[in-house]
Amino acid sequence: MKRWAQTAVMLALVGSIPAGLRVAHAGQLPEDVHPDSRSRLPPINREELDVERREIYDAVIQIDGSADARMGAAALRLHGSGTNLRFLGPLGRRLTELAILTTARELDQPYEWAMHELDGLAVGLDELLIDIVRHRKPITGVGDPEAIIMEVGRELFTTRRLDSDTYASALARLGKTNLVDLIDLMGRYASTGATLTAFNQQMPMGWRQSLPLPFTEPDDIHPDSRSRLPLRPGPYQTSVSALYGRMASPGGIGPGQIRAYGAGRQTLETEVGERLMMLAILATARAHNSQYDWTVNEPRALAAGLGPRLIDIVRNRRPLTGIDEKDAAVITFARELFGDHNIGAETYTRAARAFGQRNLVDLVGLMGAHAADAVVLVAFDQHLPEGHQPLLPLP
Repeated sequence: MKRWAQTAVMLALVGSIPAGLRVAHAGQLPEDVHPDSRSRLPPINREELDVERREIYDAVIQIDGSADARMGAAALRLHGSGTNLRFLGPLGRRLTELAILTTARELDQPYEWAMHELDGLAVGLDELLIDIVRHRKPITGVGDPEAIIMEVGRELFTTRRLDSDTYASALARLGKTNLVDLIDLMGRYASTGATLTAFNQQMPMGWRQSLPLPFTEPDDIHPDSRSRLPLRPGPYQTSVSALYGRMASPGGIGPGQIRAYGAGRQTLETEVGERLMMLAILATARAHNSQYDWTVNEPRALAAGLGPRLIDIVRNRRPLTGIDEKDAAVITFARELFGDHNIGAETYTRAARAFGQRNLVDLVGLMGAHAADAVVLVAFDQHLPEGHQPLLPLP
């Protein structure tokens, strides 16, 4: 099984609900939610999947053995095209770049914006449309499918939900496969944006920062890497913009270089431990109002050693008084990363001191993966399996 398929299996297993959490279900499902899948998408039909995604489906069912394994972000993603979403997705490059720019704009992520503004222009995205996204101008007069892509992104990232009418319009205009690809793409670039923001990746020397931000970014960066991490030795893999004939992915900087500092999940489990990893997951779920992800993971957090008082602090966004330094570092980091879209220098120094740069890279990657899941879960309104009590208070 390919590496991406193995990752999807792992995410699907994380999406299953512990049996001990089954209690009476209160409330009715919305009209656009299927009673079997408990989401806006129908239950996945195995026969519609290609060979690789059938492997994912079969592995999840074989390991978990319950209907719950057919729910969650990984199951929802199986409704997409299964292609390389940026370069080969049925949406096409122009609309794909519009979706990425909309994500970068709503998350105030300047580096992601700069790289994809160039790519958007290179594949024919209109400058006037880019300017509408950049300055969050009204989309009145913008035609579909561009308008609905922008509307979906703005609503998802500002309200942490997707209204039924907006969803219905997007489904009618894009179709199921393209809509799943769109949401999945936005989630993935929200994860990438989290990595870039956490490590304060700045523009390459000589490049203009063209995204209006509501805050001043810290200046705690290395002059060569243009981020909080020192420059790694080359050689570097770069790409060239077809429009400008210049590097669109400068050597030695960017999300790939940041992620390369990490050592992987196994090292994170050994050196940081499951308890703090579960705390990072819960803090991310809380920041995104992700009921499904929170309720799935709260019992696991308790089993990993998180105390009820600490969980209550995260659940109800209480002050971080009288708690362990590492616990406080994780919660503060998540709150700033997903709430402010900007990590202050003091917060970064505190987390780097607590975990070390290598483990912090992987911890941010874990948060980013769950942020991506949250986008998918909320867009398709994934409800808990019948008989499970929601554990996260939502507006």
